[in-house]
Amino acid sequence: MLTDEFNPKVTLSRLRAEAQVRRKKSYRTSRLDRLAGELLQLHRAGATAAELQRWLASERRIRVTHSTVSRWLRGRAGG
Repeated sequence: MLTDEFNPKVTLSRLRAEAQVRRKKSYRTSRLDRLAGELLQLHRAGATAAELQRWLASERRIRVTHSTVSRWLRGRAGG
């Protein structure tokens, strides 16, 4: 015979806590973060995401799509 009674509230609380831990996202740092100063300066000077993409490829040998640069800028420069 079981000595502990089933408690749905305790079980549900435990399941929700486990789900919260599972949902936590762990983001890697972006390769673009190392060049944040230069990228933001170029962007403030008027460079588009496509121009920054070409600069990364030619000057820094980092190949990314312009949409990646756009998302990175949106997160860092608010624009």
